[in-house]
Parts: sequence; structure tokens; C-alpha cells
Amino acid sequence: MAASSTAAILAAAVVAVISLLLASTSSASSRSFSAAADGAATNTEFIRTSCSATAYPQLCYSSLAVHATKIQTSAKLLATAALDVSLASARSTSAAMARLQQSQGLSPRETAAMRDCLEELGDSVDLIRQSIDEMAAANKGGAAGFGMMISDVQTWVSAALTDESTCTDGFAGKAMAAGEMRTVVGGKIETIAHLTSNALALINAYATLHH
Repeated sequence: MAASSTAAILAAAVVAVISLLLASTSSASSRSFSAAADGAATNTEFIRTSCSATAYPQLCYSSLAVHATKIQTSAKLLATAALDVSLASARSTSAAMARLQQSQGLSPRETAAMRDCLEELGDSVDLIRQSIDEMAAANKGGAAGFGMMISDVQTWVSAALTDESTCTDGFAGKAMAAGEMRTVVGGKIETIAHLTSNALALINAYATLHH
């Protein structure tokens, strides 16, 4: 009888301990999930707020929000991510245009304009890639070193933006297949130029934090 009573007491104690452990684990998981959700909301809000100062805020936010976990609330990582997005867009568009250049039926003027545009895009890709490398080293040279590096980045990204804008110049005029080629190329380049413009604005904002 006594043994049976003791066993029952022990079983009840074990159940109580297990219940406490489960409750503690559940509470910790709930707090962890809540903290993660709060962090994600903070990261995306940081991107939204930063993008509001760019020329194309909606494009800025939509292109960078997917990288919120990586960016967190770092102005440097935000600017670098914007450069990465611009570079990826320039590369993919360049590849698409290279394929388009092989299309049948292009006029001599269209062929020449496409060739020039591809050269401009190639220069833009090189400048953006160079800027990304420089951004990675921007904090390693002290205040004076940072100033020189960020100035170089601003110059290169501005030049890349000029290249992208120049790319469509050769497609102006009525001789361009009723404007079809101009529309196809112009739309693609315009997106890259907008992404690069946003990246430059975010780089400028990052630079002001060190002044």
C-alpha cells in the first residue's frame, strides 16, 4: 500500500517536472520567434525609410527588401546590396541584349546602336564591380582613407549611371523600326539606370554618416 502510494507520488512529480520543462521551452520559443519577427520588421522598416530618400523609392524597396536579413540596419550593407542588385541587372540585361543583337532584320543603324550600347553597359558593369570591391575596403584605411575610397565609389557609380543613360541615345529617332527596338532596349536600360541612381543615393547617405 505504502509502495503504491510512493510510486503514485513519484509519477505525479515526474509529470509536473515534464510539464514545467515543456512550458519553459514553449515560452522560450515564443520569445525567440517574437524577437525574430521584431528584428525582421525593424530591418525592413530601415530599408523602407532609407529608400524614401532615393529618386525611385518603390523600386529601391522592392529590390532590397528581399535582402533585409543580410542588410539588417547597416547603411554600408544597404548601399553594397544596392550595388549588387544594379550589377546583377546590368549583367543580365547585357546578356539579353547580346542575344537580341543576333536577331534577324535589324537595320545597320540598329546594329550599330546595339553595339555601342553593349560597350557602354560593359563599362558600367566594370565600374559597379570596382565600386563593390572598394566599398568592402572602405572602413580599413581610417577616416582619411575612407574619404578617398568613398569619393572614388561615388565617382565610379556616377560614371556608370552616365554610361547607362548614354546607352539609349543611339536609339532615338524615327528610323528605329517604328520605335520597337528603342522601347525594348530603353525599358531594360531605364531599370538599370534607376537601380544605379538609387545605389548612388544610398552611397551618398552612407558617406554622410562619416562626416
